[in-house]
Amino acid sequence: MSEPVLIEVKDRIALLTLNRPHKLNALNYAMVDALIAHLDAIEAAPDVHAVILTGAGERAFSAGADIHEFSASVQRGTDTAVRDFVRRGQAMTARLEAFPKPVIAAINGLAFGDGCEITEAVHLAIASESALFAKPEINLGMPPTFGGTQRLPRLAGRKRALELLLTGDPFSPAHAREIGLVNRVVPHDELLPSALDLAQRILRHSPLATGRIITAVTRGLNVSIGEGLQMESEQFARMVPTHDLREGLAAWMARRQPVYTGE
Repeated sequence: MSEPVLIEVKDRIALLTLNRPHKLNALNYAMVDALIAHLDAIEAAPDVHAVILTGAGERAFSAGADIHEFSASVQRGTDTAVRDFVRRGQAMTARLEAFPKPVIAAINGLAFGDGCEITEAVHLAIASESALFAKPEINLGMPPTFGGTQRLPRLAGRKRALELLLTGDPFSPAHAREIGLVNRVVPHDELLPSALDLAQRILRHSPLATGRIITAVTRGLNVSIGEGLQMESEQFARMVPTHDLREGLAAWMARRQPVYTGE
């Protein structure tokens, strides 16, 4: 059997590929577990500073959950369905959202259901002009379960999110950009080069500062502005004793390029 998630590391960037193209990269339990395991390994890898996540094949980023596997869990009852499906999926999207290294989704095709929820959770996203998005869970008689009822309204606003959630209608990459779900839309053959370029522009900077910014933004979204400002202060305080902050200041004053070590 092929690996459910492929990994390739080059130039400090890990490329993760959802690898069930014959099933439109539908997320089964093995794929979710493999993705989380790869993220755990990448977090501990000092030579990897960014992640790009995409889908295998030309048709889909991910068409959503593996309905046959999910249906079997539902048949076994509420406790099983919540444990095996909901908690697993929410753990995956929470891991992506709070990951301390930047995660960029390169949306190469269909991003339906759970595939759309991954897009909502990652830090940055670039979509191919061939991409297509949808929140179709209502067509199955259920709400989204991997965070879609919470993250999409925070990105798009309540009314725009509810229209997508309550109709299940597909929407274009242009609309995804308009509502803040993706950062930009590019021609299909420029998708991975654009994602790599974005990652490299981030990697010019201190990996420690990058992680502190991600943490402050992710945690601050769900608290009051006062609590968020305290988090911002705490993340800055963690940078004060580091080489990277001293190097950044020294390089600025000397009008030279900084050399960051991540220490």
